[in-house]
Amino acid sequence: MAAEPKVPLLEGRSGATPAQTIGNIVVSIVGTGVLGLPYAFRTAGWLAGALGVAGAGAATFYCMLLLLDCRDKLREQEAEVEEHGHQPRCGNYTYGDLGEKCFGRFGRCFTEATIILSQTGGTVAYLVFIGQNVSSVFAAEGGHGPSPLSPAAVVLALLLPVQAALSFIRSLSSLAHFSILADACTVLAVATVVKQDAQLLAARGGQPFAGRSAVAGPWGVAFACGFAVFCFEGFCMTLALEASMSDRSRFRSVLLQAIAGVTVVYVCFGACGYLAYGDATKDIITLNLPSNWSTAAVKVVLCVALALTFPIMMHPIHEIVEARLLAPGGWLRKHGGGGGCALERAALHASRVAVVAALSAAACFVPAFGSFASFVGSTVCALLSFVLPALFHLRVAGAGAGAARRAVDWGVLLFGLAFAAHGLYAAVARRH
Repeated sequence: MAAEPKVPLLEGRSGATPAQTIGNIVVSIVGTGVLGLPYAFRTAGWLAGALGVAGAGAATFYCMLLLLDCRDKLREQEAEVEEHGHQPRCGNYTYGDLGEKCFGRFGRCFTEATIILSQTGGTVAYLVFIGQNVSSVFAAEGGHGPSPLSPAAVVLALLLPVQAALSFIRSLSSLAHFSILADACTVLAVATVVKQDAQLLAARGGQPFAGRSAVAGPWGVAFACGFAVFCFEGFCMTLALEASMSDRSRFRSVLLQAIAGVTVVYVCFGACGYLAYGDATKDIITLNLPSNWSTAAVKVVLCVALALTFPIMMHPIHEIVEARLLAPGGWLRKHGGGGGCALERAALHASRVAVVAALSAAACFVPAFGSFASFVGSTVCALLSFVLPALFHLRVAGAGAGAARRAVDWGVLLFGLAFAAHGLYAAVARRH
């Protein structure tokens, strides 16, 4: 079965303080997607973009609470079972465990398959992001004109060999320092963009909204909301984050502070980027930075750090593939002989390289980071963040919940389904 995404900062840590928990929440949520938010605001308009991001943040927080409520309700049921002499379940719940408790084997398989699809979309977006930024660095160094290295060439010629080698690293803890470095580099890139935004806004003579659309189109909010859902990429870590806290009764208030803070930063960063560059805003805001050595250095350091943390994104995908190969009746159990033999190890390494190669090839066909991120956010991530939590809550606690609470859950469920359907329709419509 697939493992849910892990944050290296959580490994081996128990009894985290509220401040440490806020840090873990922010690290698990904020990623490179933030650098595409100004493009989402350009597509939606500054007002529609702000509403879309704020709505995504509020809905994400509510659905995180639904997961916690489901887990608490299931523990209450286990306590009642224990009173009758039955053995209770040990350990903490995962997202997949909730799926199995609610809908049996199918629920677990569907939940974990959705997690893997979400991770796959995130990893492809990582490759597209790195490819476009490295390609722009070569163009900047060469002066004017197109880059001698296309994003696809960067992915296949530079990233694929490196990621194939890094895929042999099986311990997440050994990559923890690279994860922290990637977060620090993202902060550096954001700071560089904010500095440039401030200079451009100051040059506009105190009229930042002149020539900027408040609402760019009827579907602008949906696009911005989809992109924002993609940016809240740590949704699956909710239960693990709560389990890592020493005083779990305070987790909900800590989660509210973290989500509210991240949402405010997302809105401000996206709006300022669009107000600064207007219709010239690119799908990755770092591509709007001036072509000089300092911005090129920021891009290179950011891309190197992201490339080193790529195996963390790949870890859940490798686990599900290897679980299938090693399962009773699987190919390795039939042809690999005893456990740990040379053929088995070679097959596992080959599977990792094959998965990385397949995702790299897929990244070469992605036309733009912004549209792809919004598509992933409004389809797979919408199922994971809205539909499944509401469905689980209706299944576990619906009978005991009030009519108003059930109505809200049904509203979230139907909204998530409609949102995913619209995201799929918009992606198909753009192809024709």
